[in-house]
Amino acid sequence: MRLMSKSLEQKLALLHQNPRANTFILADAKDADMAFGIECTGRTWQGRRRSIDEYRDQIREIAAQGLVDIILMSASTSEILTIRERIFDGSTITPAVRANDATDVHIVRGGRYSSAPSQPFASTTIEHIQYGRLTHAAQDAKPGANLGLYSVTFNNDPDYDLRTMEAYRAFRLEAEQKGFQHFLEVFSPNVPANVHGLEQEEIPKFINDHIVRLLAGVPSSSRPRFLKIPYLGPAAMEEICGYDSSVVVGILGGSTGTTHDAFHLLHSAKKHGARVALFGRKINAAEHQLSFVEHLRRVADDEIAPAEAVRSYQASLASLGITPCRSLEEDLQLTSTYASYGE
Repeated sequence: MRLMSKSLEQKLALLHQNPRANTFILADAKDADMAFGIECTGRTWQGRRRSIDEYRDQIREIAAQGLVDIILMSASTSEILTIRERIFDGSTITPAVRANDATDVHIVRGGRYSSAPSQPFASTTIEHIQYGRLTHAAQDAKPGANLGLYSVTFNNDPDYDLRTMEAYRAFRLEAEQKGFQHFLEVFSPNVPANVHGLEQEEIPKFINDHIVRLLAGVPSSSRPRFLKIPYLGPAAMEEICGYDSSVVVGILGGSTGTTHDAFHLLHSAKKHGARVALFGRKINAAEHQLSFVEHLRRVADDEIAPAEAVRSYQASLASLGITPCRSLEEDLQLTSTYASYGE
C-alpha cells in the first residue's frame, strides 16, 4: 500500500510559515477507554451501549471518510488498527496515541480519583505505542503511531504540580531520544480552584502562564507539535495565541452538550486564534458520527456558520431516518462549558 502524505504535517508547515493562515486541524479523540471504563464507548442513537469492537468500527469508518487530520486512540486500539491492520498507511490521517493517563482522567464508576489532585501515571510506553511491544528488531523500521498526547494538570499545589512537571520532563527526554513526537494537553485544575488559593477567574491566566513558563525551558527538539487546552474565552485564547507565533494552539472538546455547543465552540476558538480542535465525547455522542464530523469540517473550513450547520446536520439525520436526540430548537441552544476532564 502506498504511503500517503499526512494532512497534519502539511497544515503545521503552513501554520509555521503563516500563523494566521486559514487552515484548521481537526482530530477525533477516540481514547476514552483510557478514562471512562465500560461507559467509554457511548451509546448508539437507539440507546444501546456500544462494545469496544463497535467503537473501533467507528474509528475505521471515520478513517475511511478521511475528513479529520488526526485520530487519537489508546495503545491497545492503535495496536489493532495502526500496527496490525495498517489502516492509516494509505490515509492522509495521522494516528496518535494517549501517552499518559494521569489520575484526573480515571473516571470510573464509584471512583473519586478525578476529584483528588492529579498525579502522574502512564499505562503505556513509547515502544508499545510505536511497535506494540517493548523490544523490537532493527528491521522493524516502520512504527505504527509516532505521535502521542501527553496531558498535564496543575492545581496550584507545589508538591503535586512538581511531580507532574518532573514526569513530563522525563517523558520529553525519552521521546526525543527515541524520535517520538507529542502534543501537549493542559487541563484546568481538577479540584475546586479555591482549595489551593486560586480564584475561578484566575484560571485562564494561571493556565497560560504555566504553559509559557513550562515551554520556556524546552528547545525545539523536544517541544510539543501543538497544544490542546480548554477554551476559556476569547481573551485567554488571544493572549496565548498572540504570545508566541511558533506555538500552534488547539482546544479540547469537553463534555457533550448540544450540537450548537460543538459547532460554536470550534468557530469561536478559531476566530480568536486556535488552529486545532480535538473532539471526543462530542463526536462519540452524535446520532451519526460521520455526518457530525462532516459538519465539523465544514464549520472549521468556514463553509458554513454554526447555527446553519446545526440545521443542516439535523436535516442529514432526517434523510438517514435517524431521530435526533433533541428537537431542532433544543439543539440550537448554547449550554454550559467545562473546566476539567471529569466534568
